[in-house]
Amino acid sequence: MRGGSVAVVGGSIAGCAFARAAARGGAERVTVLERSPGRLEDRGVGLCVVLDRYAELVRAGHLDDGIRHHPLTERHWVAADPGGAHGPRGRVLWVQPMTMNSFHWGVLWQGLRERAPDGVEFRAGTTVTAVGGGGTADGDRGNGNGSDDVGSGGGRDDRQAWVETADGREPYDLVVGADGHRSVVRAAVCPDARPEYAGYVCWRGSFDARLLDRLPGGGARWPAHEVITACYPGGQVVLYRIPGLTPGTTLVNWVFYASAPAWLRPVDDTSADPDGIPAGSLDPARLDELAELADRHLPPYWAEVVNLTPVGRILLQPIHDLATPRRTAGRLLLAGDAATLVRPHNTSGAAKALQDACAFEAAWRTADGWDDLLPGYDRERGAVGRALVDLGRRLGRAQVTGAPDWTAIDEAGMADWWREQLAGTGGFGGLSLDRPPNSTPPGAR
Repeated sequence: MRGGSVAVVGGSIAGCAFARAAARGGAERVTVLERSPGRLEDRGVGLCVVLDRYAELVRAGHLDDGIRHHPLTERHWVAADPGGAHGPRGRVLWVQPMTMNSFHWGVLWQGLRERAPDGVEFRAGTTVTAVGGGGTADGDRGNGNGSDDVGSGGGRDDRQAWVETADGREPYDLVVGADGHRSVVRAAVCPDARPEYAGYVCWRGSFDARLLDRLPGGGARWPAHEVITACYPGGQVVLYRIPGLTPGTTLVNWVFYASAPAWLRPVDDTSADPDGIPAGSLDPARLDELAELADRHLPPYWAEVVNLTPVGRILLQPIHDLATPRRTAGRLLLAGDAATLVRPHNTSGAAKALQDACAFEAAWRTADGWDDLLPGYDRERGAVGRALVDLGRRLGRAQVTGAPDWTAIDEAGMADWWREQLAGTGGFGGLSLDRPPNSTPPGAR
């Protein structure tokens, strides 16, 4: 299929990936509409892509080694040791082989943004207030079920989509919603779909890894290839290194899962705010609560690591998930977190968004028209998204809300516990592009 116009609502990781996919697939015009007026480097902290998914995305042309990343090869599961016999790092429950590449959100976003084809137009500071199209909830463009062969000239018909901004309505052949958990496009495709609160939160933070030198034993006590998961009753903290925004620098990144603090309101299923409290907005009393939580539950070294974090680099995020009943309606299509919001335990968020773009590009290249493109994408990625949400919920129960007694589990028990979590799923880190959602993964380590 060649030609046609595509609007991508949202210019973050999923938005950049879909803009590139549409342009490479053959779209005549691609416009990215991003509400933020400036650059997005500081929007996020750390994320990981398991090596198998990374290799697939490199082969598909959606990642490359030129985007700076940090290699991780082992996951050390640890727990506090009240007697102190195992030292300040705590008692080792399991050393799990796990090869991943970690990224700074902003470095990954910048790499994807720079790799967008020259013809893609990025409009920063543009807020989309409404969208519509054939077969969507707005109901003013028909049902989008007729034939429509775009052809080499990018043919148009009365089922076009549109976006509305402060400058008015603008028509497109397709509108992609890559606008995250508060998606305007999702509200048109699935008006009743809402993120569901998981019942707990995560504190997040990052800081210059050179600050580790202030601790007894310094950074040498924590080799750079290790991911640490420090477990305690009712939660865990995951710590790893990521590239800094400046080439040649490294950051420590951590995610601390815990019960919602009593002062965080509201925290019910329907009204909890997925955004939480952004970095730099937590007052000292709230941060003292985090420090007390770390000191009470974590081995001493990892509590000290968390407490090294500058106050302006700590945020609080309620955990949510969402699997939409469909990803397309008329000429509207959902991508990334707008389509599927997965709990972070599965380390699949970035891979999921990039895989969505891969599937979209593959469908574009083989489609005869829009009516071939959208249903195929919906079938494939909808099933994958639901599988990822189910696995995220299973991991959340096993590791946070229904975690085992860490004092009574040994290395063999940890390996069995991990296999039970992945049994019958597509595996940790996201499903392979080549594996059906309901297949059983090769042996989990």
